Amino acid sequence: MTHPPLPPSKRNSVAPGGTLAILGGGQLGRMMAMAARTMGYHVRVMDPVARCPASFVVDETIVGAWDNAVAAQQLAMGADAVTLEIEQIGVDALARVAALAPLRPGVEPIRIIQDKTLQKPWLAAHGFPVGAFRVVRSEAELRDAVAALGGRVFLKVGRGGYDGRGQARIGFDTPATEEAIREAWSALGGKPCVAEQALELDFEISVMAARNPAGEVRSFPAARNHHENQILAWSVLPAGISAEMEERAERLAREIGVGFGIEGMLCAEMFVTKSGELLVNELAPRPHNSYHQSERGCVTSQFEQAVRAALNLPLGDTSLIAPCAIVNLLGDVWLNGEPDFAAAMAVPGVRLHLYEKLSKHPARKMGHLSSVGASAEEALERVLEAKKKLAT
Repeated sequence: MTHPPLPPSKRNSVAPGGTLAILGGGQLGRMMAMAARTMGYHVRVMDPVARCPASFVVDETIVGAWDNAVAAQQLAMGADAVTLEIEQIGVDALARVAALAPLRPGVEPIRIIQDKTLQKPWLAAHGFPVGAFRVVRSEAELRDAVAALGGRVFLKVGRGGYDGRGQARIGFDTPATEEAIREAWSALGGKPCVAEQALELDFEISVMAARNPAGEVRSFPAARNHHENQILAWSVLPAGISAEMEERAERLAREIGVGFGIEGMLCAEMFVTKSGELLVNELAPRPHNSYHQSERGCVTSQFEQAVRAALNLPLGDTSLIAPCAIVNLLGDVWLNGEPDFAAAMAVPGVRLHLYEKLSKHPARKMGHLSSVGASAEEALERVLEAKKKLAT
């Protein structure tokens, strides 16, 4: 089959010496910037905080809120490509960027993914497997949804919630009374939400896929994830699932990315139920916490892959070199004083990654420990042992 030639913007890659701009200067922006600098690129970020984690490793930091269209325009001016590390960017700001430079991913995928009341219906409408859910925009709709979904639901705010924030549980510890429903609706600010039926879960996985503007698509092996208080605690590669499920999970992530027309990264978080179903939970159009260990265990890290995809370079090999794991370091680790990092790094195979965040508080991601091992279990044991040593 003969395909029409790609337009110049899709054919041309950005050579070293070019400028990559990133919407967001948190830890993901920092690690993307470090990969880009290694490859010879200049990097500029936009963030609400001047001394954000990425600010210490980039050429320029533009200060602006996520919906600041003027700051976003300043970020894009003269950039060869713009990508993101956080999806909660105002649509007007995204449009300003896209008018000045290639925005990867584009405005429409970000607009849909950043709002769960749009994301979940999009997945269902395009035939991807999801658990039973209802979009609710009023307390009355929530009451109907709780009844229709069996009385036990997770309620997730459409925009802005992550790491356990913007969520409520109904019908778990106490019955789903009208008062409990009212309290949950009020707790999330009476904003549009997604009510999801509680599932009998076995475990959770995620799959990272990448697609460059030339149309090349690659996926990473699935990661197995463990959450505590709805925040990722640790993650390992490989996930330890069957070859059939691995192939199915990677195919789902790639097909979702292609369906959206993603140019960049897409992480698909998935549930594996006790009955063996594989269901898509949530999407992230950027690098993801569950793939930090790819820096240690894969031929190409997710951060280098994000740079390659944004700059229309050939995508890197995603093969696993060695089993690997990470454990997150939250602000809680500093509650009793400075952790003993030397003791943690004495554990064989363990490396320390700190994000240079200036304020430490509980539940805030401050860094992570990573390790490789002869097996995923050994890699995980090493990072968990190292984390324990931080407090000894």
